Amino acid sequence: MGLFFEVIEFLDDEGNQVVHRVPEQGSAETSLGSQLIVRENQSAVFFRDGRALDTFGPGRHTLTTANLPLLKKLIGAAFEGKSPFRTEVYFVNNKVFTNAKWGTQEPVPFRDEELKMIRIRANGIYSYKVFDPRLFINKIVGTENIKDRDEVENFFKNVIISRLTDFLGENYSTIFDLAKDYDELSAGAKSRIYEDFDKYGLDLRDFYIRSITPPPEVQKMIDERSGMGVVGDLNQFTQFQAAKALRDAASQEGGAAGTGVGVGAGIGMGAMIPGMMRKTTGGTGTGEEAPSGEPCHKCGEMVPGNSKFCPNCGAKVEGKAFCSKCGKEMPKAAKFCPECGEKQ
Repeated sequence: MGLFFEVIEFLDDEGNQVVHRVPEQGSAETSLGSQLIVRENQSAVFFRDGRALDTFGPGRHTLTTANLPLLKKLIGAAFEGKSPFRTEVYFVNNKVFTNAKWGTQEPVPFRDEELKMIRIRANGIYSYKVFDPRLFINKIVGTENIKDRDEVENFFKNVIISRLTDFLGENYSTIFDLAKDYDELSAGAKSRIYEDFDKYGLDLRDFYIRSITPPPEVQKMIDERSGMGVVGDLNQFTQFQAAKALRDAASQEGGAAGTGVGVGAGIGMGAMIPGMMRKTTGGTGTGEEAPSGEPCHKCGEMVPGNSKFCPNCGAKVEGKAFCSKCGKEMPKAAKFCPECGEKQ
């Protein structure tokens, strides 16, 4: 026995169905005088034999040939307009569906003038509403068998990504310019995508971009590039890092710290070797001969042999013999000056 409806209604407790068909399969017998109840934020579209008869808004409706004038011709005059007829009713949810998410499942190519060809990911949210129930049912429900909001949003996800990619390629040359223009970018992308929603009977209310990012390896390269700008003078940074490493190593014991101390000791020995060579061999450590003379008794620096005072600290050189007449240095035991012959 087929279904027979005297009262036709549908209540969606969760609110996730964009369209609900009554009955869900096939059709049901309905007679004139039956009641149709349409709730707030609903529309009901009557179909018979795949043909839309009329659309009803919120309220209680009694089905008559007055509000369904096509029925009089469809059911014929043989039964004086009182014969049952088989119909389907589609209840359309007219509320605004908010927080609908979109995003790239796989990174999409983007030609960047600074980073060359890269792949980017994008995601965001939008809201929409059915404004033409009959058009929506014919274009989406009838052809794609889509009824739930998840199915509707999956259908439009690829459309959004395609339009957004085209818009980015036409208006932006590098991803570094995107972050400051998210509002403008969202508005521009919405204007492109709006027509795709409109032709299916949907009104795209809001559209927002939350982020557009390159893959992790490209983000790492960008971070390293930014870090180089912060470093500034590379030589000074290297010296700072070396000093910091030595300080950290000196504050630890054993393990990696021992290695650090060894490195620090090696660096220190490298700096000490030239001075040690000067003291032990009388050279400079660079292949040059050290200046002749004796070390200053006060500061230890080498004093040239003909100097009366230390050129480093100014101390008077002791233990020297000088001519009382000409002032020239001479051996301490000399009785006559070898320069002027004056007797000492």
